[in-house]
Amino acid sequence: MDDARARDAGRLALAIGVVAAGSAVCLATYFVVRGPFGTINDLGNATTGVLSAALAWRLRRRTSSRAGDVAVGAASVGAAFTVIGTALVVSDTTGFLLGGLVSTVGFAGIGAWLLAVNRREAAGAWSPRLRALGGAAGALMAVGVLTSPGILLRLDDLETAPAWIWIGFFGWLGTYVAYPAWALWMGIAEARPATPARSAPAGTAVE
Repeated sequence: MDDARARDAGRLALAIGVVAAGSAVCLATYFVVRGPFGTINDLGNATTGVLSAALAWRLRRRTSSRAGDVAVGAASVGAAFTVIGTALVVSDTTGFLLGGLVSTVGFAGIGAWLLAVNRREAAGAWSPRLRALGGAAGALMAVGVLTSPGILLRLDDLETAPAWIWIGFFGWLGTYVAYPAWALWMGIAEARPATPARSAPAGTAVE
């Protein structure tokens, strides 16, 4: 990836990190003081999804195999699900739970892409620790796919939701904690302009 494309990808990743972390803060604030923070959280989720699809397309050359194409497609479909989930809640078409299930499945698709892009052969010069964090975030997010039967069952009552729904909700730990951390780290690494190697002093051997 050339420097300009890398910096663009880095900026997108930084935006994802800021928006996703901000969404998590808004959700926590909503449970304490209510107000508009729930809606802001919902809109932040959709924005995170759309930015993630944009980043997946920006990095698609790193996952140019058939499996990589499938992963980018999963991120794109996942982003659409996050927008639909937000729209369902904000418009009061459904309750918080059902709309949240749709968004959870959406972020599971993004998590699948995150796993693919953090493979050794796709991640390029990223450090092993950055790849490990991305893989862990993607795996956590992908757990959210376990909530997909809840969409078909139209579950929308948190008090009567079955236990397996809560297992799927562990995916939000990836979306709200590990994914923003990876995105900020990756964004800083990619957005930093390349610097030429320092010249060695005269008479000094270059190792």
